[in-house]
Amino acid sequence: MNLKSLAKDTALYGLVSIVGRFLNYLLVPVYTYKIPAESGGYGIVTNLYAYTALFLALLTFGMETTLFRFANKQGTDEKMVFSNALRMVGGVALAFVALVFLLLHPIAGAMDYASHPEYIGIFALITAQDAFQAVMFSRLRQQRRPMRFVALKFAFIIPSILLNLFIFLIMPKIPALRGIFEQFNYGVGLIFVTNLICTTLVSLLFIPEIRGIAYGFDKGLAKKMLGYSWPLLLLNLVGILNQVADKILLPKLMPGEEGMVQLGIYGACVKIAMIMALLTQAFRYAYEPIVFSDNKDKNNPATLADGTKYFIIFTLLAFLAVMVYMPILQHYVGEGYREGLGVIPIVMMAEIFMGIYFNLSFWYKLTDQNWWGAIISAIGVAVMIAVNVIFVPRIGYWACAWGGFAGYGVSMLLSYFIGQKKYPIKYDLGRIAFFFVIAAAMFAVYEFWLKGMPMWPAMGIGTALLLLYCFLVYREIRGEKTVAA
Repeated sequence: MNLKSLAKDTALYGLVSIVGRFLNYLLVPVYTYKIPAESGGYGIVTNLYAYTALFLALLTFGMETTLFRFANKQGTDEKMVFSNALRMVGGVALAFVALVFLLLHPIAGAMDYASHPEYIGIFALITAQDAFQAVMFSRLRQQRRPMRFVALKFAFIIPSILLNLFIFLIMPKIPALRGIFEQFNYGVGLIFVTNLICTTLVSLLFIPEIRGIAYGFDKGLAKKMLGYSWPLLLLNLVGILNQVADKILLPKLMPGEEGMVQLGIYGACVKIAMIMALLTQAFRYAYEPIVFSDNKDKNNPATLADGTKYFIIFTLLAFLAVMVYMPILQHYVGEGYREGLGVIPIVMMAEIFMGIYFNLSFWYKLTDQNWWGAIISAIGVAVMIAVNVIFVPRIGYWACAWGGFAGYGVSMLLSYFIGQKKYPIKYDLGRIAFFFVIAAAMFAVYEFWLKGMPMWPAMGIGTALLLLYCFLVYREIRGEKTVAA
């Protein structure tokens, strides 16, 4: 294996993913300052993108991973594998679009979008194309073409950013266009139109690769591929539900305009907490190849233990930094959305639990017992949904935050205790507990003392606490190096 090439490809794939998400996060202030919170417009954005993530998992049904598995299988024609995957996903996507447009108004009514059925039609087209593109992007990765992959990803990201900036910063200032802006829920509908335009552009740019469908269709191979992919579909669905179920359930459990208003507030404030998701993703790109490359190494359990410990240490640092600098970070969302800032510590801790669960999940991946992942994640989803169903009608979006906290917390604990029986790893629980206690104490200082102080003195004291935490981290790392030496 060419490790230099592997590192380069991993960096490129990771870069475009993280940069793409980061640039999209930069649009949140644009949306929340221009879309009034009381309109519920940002709630519509949050809700429909949650549905998109769910249906995308259904329409791809694990075929991206299946393509990798069968394209590299001895005795299998990789071109036929690609053609099969493209035809199957493309066929399901076309059937999905046809069904949605045939039943557009009943579906829009059932989803509480009777006044804007065009939103549902637009999202059907977006989701179908995203499913098709998922296979195409997997093919590029399988062919080791990272530059083409990156170019096509940015072919969506850059026009999308520019069009959104035009819609929200320029359109309202042009009298001839202001009416269109207001007609679409203060630009909400135009966000979806922009997405459709940019997604279609990428689909057209894939025309050179689409010729692969001419390789034909092998029914026997397709049956084997489907047999491999359906467990992946279940696993992916559970994973997606963990992320989006609350955003789908809230408007249903709190019907009417109030539900969308609360979802908009929750969806906007959660974006501040998503710095943790970026850190987790960056860690995953760097860490996963190391773990799997060391699979036969007798020291692999030690690698997993160290990786988990340092992940926890550094994500707790990020948690504390967000809390300390919240007086500045709160301006990331419009003033009408800031009443929801209280959920951020809960959501960030839920994200830390999710990251720890990811670290703990290697035991079933390394022992080829992936079905445990589906079971554990399904239990976590059940807990999260139960919390939402019981408490959303009583406490609104707070239940969404606590549902994620409880769901990921249960998954994390189950994975640890089951994993210790199946693939024992000696985690440094003492040092992990030490940093959790330190972080909890510093958060308590922030919550019960610094919050009531003027902004600059509070951030000054908070910064001193962060430096103290960093000093403790430095001593931990230095101590590890001394022991290793």
